[in-house]
This record gives sequence, C-alpha cells and structure tokens, in this order.
Amino acid sequence: MDEIFEGSCFCGRIHYRMRGRPMFIHCCHCTDCQQQTGGAFAINALIEAERVVIVKGEPVAVTMATDSGHPHDIYRCPQCQTALWSDYGRRRGMFFIRVSTLNRRAEFKPDVHIFTRSKVPWVRLPDDADVFEEYYSTKALWPPESLARREAARLKAGAER
Repeated sequence: MDEIFEGSCFCGRIHYRMRGRPMFIHCCHCTDCQQQTGGAFAINALIEAERVVIVKGEPVAVTMATDSGHPHDIYRCPQCQTALWSDYGRRRGMFFIRVSTLNRRAEFKPDVHIFTRSKVPWVRLPDDADVFEEYYSTKALWPPESLARREAARLKAGAER
C-alpha cells in the first residue's frame, strides 16, 4: 500500500493527498521559479497526476508563459493563490508538486539542483548534491523504477487525450 502525504494551501481552502513517494525531486533555481515563488528556488516533487487526489476545494489553473513556448499551468488556490502543483507542457500525466505545500515537507530532499546558472549567490548547495547549470539527463540520473513510472504516466496520458 502506498504511503499517503497530505498537503494544503496557506488558507486551508484546498487540501490534497499525494499517494506514494515522488519519482524524483527537483530544486529549480531558474529565474522563472524565483520570480513566481518570490524566493530563491522552487522544490518540485514529480509524481503521476493520478496519484494526486483533491480532498477539499478546487484549485484553478493559471497559465504562465515559458521560454520554450510550451504552456506551464500552475494550479493555485483561488483564495490565497498558493501554488500547489504545476503541469509543464499540459502533459496531464505528471504533476510537479510544490514540496513546501506538503505537511511533511522536511521528508523530501531534492535529488538534483537545476538551472543553477541563475542561482542566487548566497544560497549554498550541499557538497554531495547533483548540480546542473541547466537541465540534466533524466535517463542518467533517475532510478529505473522512476523511469518506468514516468513512461507509464506518459503513455496513459497520451491514451486519454
């Protein structure tokens, strides 16, 4: 049975559950994440969309422009505007959960730090961290089980379109 992780927005209007551990966790230092969060980075837990269950409320999708031209939908609480998760490129099969919205957020350490070319200079990264100036090779870093989960989510989302 999958472990359950509870999360919510700041005001409590939206509550959700994440069934199981994420496939991989990014700490993104890109300027988009910095500006959208008002912080130095965003920590995103990548998990299959079907493993995210809304318990209370209904988030709204806010579409943001990206350098790639692909849509970036951020699901937010309509009341307090907390960003709960993202769907990059409207793939629909995988969400990027904002780790800071989880009740047990301290359990989720980033697997990788990405887009560190724009990292603010006063943030120090752990010596043992996997660090990339831009992105990285998913096939090289992700565990085989996570790669299989990602591929299954991609295929299922494609079949549902």
